[in-house]
Amino acid sequence: MPIQRRAALILAVVALVVVLLYQLRDVLLPFVAGAALAYALDPVADRLERLGIGRLTATLIILATFLLGLILALILVVPLAANQVAALVASLPAMIAKLQAIIAERAGPLIERAGGHGALQELQSSVGNLMGQAVAWILGFLRSLWSGSQAVVGIISLLVVTPVVAFYLLVDWDRMIATLDRWVPPRHRPTARMLARDIDGAITAFIRGQSLVCLILGTFYALGLWCVGLNFGVLIGLMAGFLTFIPYVGSLTGFLLSTGVALVQFWPDWVSVVLTVGVFLVGQFLEGNVLQPKLVGDAVRLHPVWLMFALLAFGSLFGFLGLLLAVPVAAALGVVARFAVKRYLESRLYHDGTPILTADATVATVTVAKPAPPAISKP
Repeated sequence: MPIQRRAALILAVVALVVVLLYQLRDVLLPFVAGAALAYALDPVADRLERLGIGRLTATLIILATFLLGLILALILVVPLAANQVAALVASLPAMIAKLQAIIAERAGPLIERAGGHGALQELQSSVGNLMGQAVAWILGFLRSLWSGSQAVVGIISLLVVTPVVAFYLLVDWDRMIATLDRWVPPRHRPTARMLARDIDGAITAFIRGQSLVCLILGTFYALGLWCVGLNFGVLIGLMAGFLTFIPYVGSLTGFLLSTGVALVQFWPDWVSVVLTVGVFLVGQFLEGNVLQPKLVGDAVRLHPVWLMFALLAFGSLFGFLGLLLAVPVAAALGVVARFAVKRYLESRLYHDGTPILTADATVATVTVAKPAPPAISKP
């Protein structure tokens, strides 16, 4: 098959898969969640197998332990978090009004002199409208995630179907990988295995490293804000840590919320406000200089802007399912794109008789066959 026709066929298959995923996005969530759970727990099952435990028994032990921990966490954490979130949402209008009063008190004369009579009222109105739109957008986004992911299946079926899917996939995981490997043509198996190892390494390193970063930062923010005495400090800290898997979004959200609450609660005590800001400055320093380089490093090797775009784009298209797929798909596409660029830079299409610098720093040359010059007959 010509390479152009083969490329067109691959693009058509990819487009068909994307369309099917979009059309079935409401039904796929339990299956994708089950596959993600099986993928994350497969190394644990392999380790138990090496200890002499059968695959079926190891799967039952792992899933039972995971479900027990999940149920305990839901029983202990969800009621407390729900009450804190409800109280925070109920107090937002009063906080916004007090912030406007603080702005009018401290910066009112300066604003009136700079903008003229009525400038302060316009600014307060604009700030109020902006805050209201921001809160409405956040609530609408969360509502879209909830309705988009639960419209057909529902929370009950999600909790029931996901463990069942994870169980069957975890039991047959090694056999499925071996079957997929046999489907690859023998001449392409080394390349396919290399790409699969790179994709698996990128996804695994990112999930493990970023999960540890979120856990450490969430604990640090919650303890720091609790020590400062901030209202809803534990909730804001845990929320900021959880949202850290989206680059910059977690720290920015936590910083804005905690600073606003600190101004309303502690004004005019600037020491407590500065301490609140200092918690996030220290957290950002730890994240950028210690946690990210040590725990995540160059696992995904994608720019944070592209990661943020992938998360927001997939989240808006597929809801919570998109958030589950965004980073793995971005990491896989990044590995494939880097491999394609490497092959292109080593190909005859890029080099035409010029030296090629290979990975081991040796120089090779791609030559193009040229016709021999005509023989010159001697007189």
